[in-house]
Amino acid sequence: MNRKGIIIGLVLTIALGGGVAYRLINTPGSGGHAEHGEHAEAGHAEEKGGHAEEKGGHTGGREEEGHDEHGEKLVKMAVEVQKQNGVAVAPVKKSQMPGVISATGKVEANADRIAHVSPRISGKIVAVRASLGDSVGGGQVLATLDSVELGEAMSRYHQSKTRLALAQSNMERVKVLVDKKIAARKEILQAETDYKTAQTELHTDQERLSLYGVSAGDLKGDRKPLLPVRAPIGGVITEKHAIVGELSDPAKSLYTIADLSSVWVLVDIHEKDLAKVRRGQTATVAVSAFPETKFRGRVTYLADVVDQATRTIKARVEVANPGRKLKPEMFATVELATAADASQVLAIPEEAVVELEGKKLIFVAEGDAAFEPRKVELGRASGGMVEVLSGLKEGERLAVKGGFVLKSELQKGEISGHDH
Repeated sequence: MNRKGIIIGLVLTIALGGGVAYRLINTPGSGGHAEHGEHAEAGHAEEKGGHAEEKGGHTGGREEEGHDEHGEKLVKMAVEVQKQNGVAVAPVKKSQMPGVISATGKVEANADRIAHVSPRISGKIVAVRASLGDSVGGGQVLATLDSVELGEAMSRYHQSKTRLALAQSNMERVKVLVDKKIAARKEILQAETDYKTAQTELHTDQERLSLYGVSAGDLKGDRKPLLPVRAPIGGVITEKHAIVGELSDPAKSLYTIADLSSVWVLVDIHEKDLAKVRRGQTATVAVSAFPETKFRGRVTYLADVVDQATRTIKARVEVANPGRKLKPEMFATVELATAADASQVLAIPEEAVVELEGKKLIFVAEGDAAFEPRKVELGRASGGMVEVLSGLKEGERLAVKGGFVLKSELQKGEISGHDH
């Protein structure tokens, strides 16, 4: 019995010891699990910190190179490159602006440089050598005619030429007879008179043919020449009525030629501004087809009668037209410069202003190699200068030339920024 009791006691003791050990190992606050938990929490915290740092790097105080404190992108250009591209910088100053009279008008061909071309005599058109819109030179043949009247004139010319040859031969024969005292002195006088008369008749016939348009070279041929119709001036053919096979006469115009190297712009000047306008005054002309081009001209005519309905007078501005950009019937805006006002305003050259997306921009120098594009509000313009109402201060340095170059660089930078 005692041995059996001892065995049972040992079994119970071993069981109780194993249960206590199991509980100690699996308790939540045990050291092994705590250490593992600390490492896990530290890892998560570190990961969160890394994300936070990364997030802070993306959002915290972003600043892009090339932008100024106002948010406008600076255009950077080295001084040497500025010189190569014609960029010039100058400080802004106040000055007196000339007064301006603005008026609307219409472009017309210069009436002093228009020619209506018609033949000198009647005839049938056999060839047309120029068409509408062609540029022709003075003396160029535009068409040729076959004329009965020209044939008659040519016949008289040949008859006069024959009579002159006979008169010359007779005069030389009589001179020989007089020298030999076979003929009387009065016969040589009569022969000389006949010769001079034949000369005059031939000269008259030649002049008639020349007026018709027949040259001396045409008279040398045996074939009947055709009547040429020549351009009296150089210019552009604006009207054409010549058709092969039709009859034409001096009363019918075959062509109209206009020399458009110079045009007229007719404008209406209000009666109240009449005292400020005079002949010879300079004017600036602009048309919607070429908004960035200014055409220079001068006032060549002022009407003497005021229109009763509009209370205006007609003025004519003669304008040089290089490249024939100004076309007759175009509408135009004309500005006439008057005496300068007494007050001074902030004015800059018109070429310093560029247009971008409907805004008027200038480029203000920021140091020697950078420019700030700045929006400005403009006022009146005159004599190549324009008034600045806002957006610029006196003394600031401005790109007065080369604005379009800087505008191109600005647009390149915007495109590059969008691609990035």
